[in-house]
Amino acid sequence: MSTPGAYFRLVRIGWVLTREGVFAAIPAEHLPPSARFAKKVAGLLARRKARFEERSGRLARAVERLGPSYVKIGQFLATRPDVVGAELAADLSQLQDRMATFPQSAAKAAIEGSLGRSVDTLFAEFHEPMAAASIAQVHPAVVLREGRREKVAVKVIRPGIRQRFAADIEAMYLVSRMQERFLPYTRRLKPVEVTRTLEQTTKVEMDLRLEAAAISELAENTKEDSGFRVPKVDWERTGRDVVTMEWIDGIKMSDIEGLRVAGYDLNRLAETLIQSFLRHTLRDGFFHADMHQGNLFVDEAGHIVAVDMGIVGRLGKKERRFLAEILYGFIMRDYQRVADVHFEAGYVPSHHDAASFAQAIRAIGEPIHGQPAETISMAKLLTLLFEVTELFDMQTRPELVMLQKTMVVVEGVARTLNPRFNMWRASEPVVGSWIRDNLGPKRIVTDLHDGLHAALRVAEAVPEIAARTERFSKDIMAMSEKGLRFDAATAEAIGKAEARHARSGRIALWVIAAALVYMAWRLV
Repeated sequence: MSTPGAYFRLVRIGWVLTREGVFAAIPAEHLPPSARFAKKVAGLLARRKARFEERSGRLARAVERLGPSYVKIGQFLATRPDVVGAELAADLSQLQDRMATFPQSAAKAAIEGSLGRSVDTLFAEFHEPMAAASIAQVHPAVVLREGRREKVAVKVIRPGIRQRFAADIEAMYLVSRMQERFLPYTRRLKPVEVTRTLEQTTKVEMDLRLEAAAISELAENTKEDSGFRVPKVDWERTGRDVVTMEWIDGIKMSDIEGLRVAGYDLNRLAETLIQSFLRHTLRDGFFHADMHQGNLFVDEAGHIVAVDMGIVGRLGKKERRFLAEILYGFIMRDYQRVADVHFEAGYVPSHHDAASFAQAIRAIGEPIHGQPAETISMAKLLTLLFEVTELFDMQTRPELVMLQKTMVVVEGVARTLNPRFNMWRASEPVVGSWIRDNLGPKRIVTDLHDGLHAALRVAEAVPEIAARTERFSKDIMAMSEKGLRFDAATAEAIGKAEARHARSGRIALWVIAAALVYMAWRLV
């Protein structure tokens, strides 16, 4: 159940969005009369300055006003255009994860509390923060290793952010539950499940040990790859609230002129970036899901170095095969195969007609084959594919949406390096190799191997399955003879839950009324 605080926070969100002109910027067409009236009222309550600002940036500015945890929520929703729509997702993608720094003394206290050692014993030097984001901030520091001074980057969690996020996510749950209740057509998007994913993702991001583990895993996966690497983690100086890693001296990939002056081959960098991302996705099923230009550097050796791995994505074998077969089907113009893959994977409900779905896929693929290869966007292809699947009741697949969003970002970085970059030619060595290994004869051997392992696990579990089946059968027989009964404790718990529900509803009404009175007083 939502607490009164969640309703207060929801009212505050609505007030900030109103004052920043977000509601007033919503297009009036297709809105019912009551919503149009509310839009006009919201326009009157908007700040005078906000009325003349560009519509596209209002939501991002409002979210930044709400604070760090809402910036993180906004950045997450920017990766879910299937939930908030392409226009709002584009607006939220403008969010700048640059916050005011917190005091160095608070950072030192967080480090000492997490590692149980003083900062002076851990670091030879510990400097003022150089950058701060919604979750953490980064300090340059120096450590002594075997008599050598080594520069490191120390990322420290923002004090109180976990408690603040826990309170703010409750308001998100309230919104998602209201959305499912009052907008039934949005249930396909699973808003409550999306909020749960956001909660879990952010909890993981707030445990810096898990970010360090992600960096370590990607480093292990890419140790034999050329042209791409991640920083080394200093595990001795890493805990829940702090992660210490190698300091990267390099040129940001956003500095195109700097890369050009330094003599780097921009086309080669773009090719390495795309191939590395596809290799991580298809080969490893584990990829950096926040590969924007600010998180990518080019070091002196010409290697692309990816940092800030708080957000990562994973794809299972089925999803990787799904992705590869889609790309292969579009390349070969085998639209029926692309459609069949969707049905085989269970992504499109079986009551739909596969031929009709293949026809819709053809509407995406044929225009692409009439274009020069360098103008074809793989990310746009996946975006159009998800738009078509919406017509056929395809359920939201968060892992695929995250992949699509990351591919949009990575492809955008590659195109800034070379606007005429040929995505398909660069992708072919990785995609082609994966298809040959996993969709050809090798696939049969792999499937047999996996099937044998699965059969052995089932055989090992047979005694336990039999015992559980026997217990379940006895319970069913007892229910058929004596009926289903609640014990006294269960009945009492149900009564208390109903009472809490009624009480919370009354409290919520009083909270909303009080908030409206407060806003009216502010206006006067």
